[in-house]
Amino acid sequence: MKKYILLLLIALCSAGCSLNPFHVAKTNVENSKKLRVGMTKAEVLAVMGEPEKGETFNKPDIWFYYFNMNWGDGFVTEDECFPLVFNDGKLAGWGNAYYTRIRLENKDKVPNVELPEK
Repeated sequence: MKKYILLLLIALCSAGCSLNPFHVAKTNVENSKKLRVGMTKAEVLAVMGEPEKGETFNKPDIWFYYFNMNWGDGFVTEDECFPLVFNDGKLAGWGNAYYTRIRLENKDKVPNVELPEK
């Protein structure tokens, strides 16, 4: 009986380690070393796994991956993630410095939005 309890505890601890934010951050940083400009979204998914989901700062061509716990509140915020920026389905660059540069370069570009008729 003790043997089964010990095995159960080991299994639970192993499962818990994969959910540990420090483990997730370390894995994302290690995986990011395999990224290369020009990779397709499918190739990035194969390397990095799924980006953060359900966060308001996510966009179709900007994916965020957790890398640093700044707050102990259980929420993932943009400042705790690093962005991957895609252009035409290909990885254009990543990291906060790259993302900031792209945002500054495009700040004057306003999308052409049609206004509804009254």
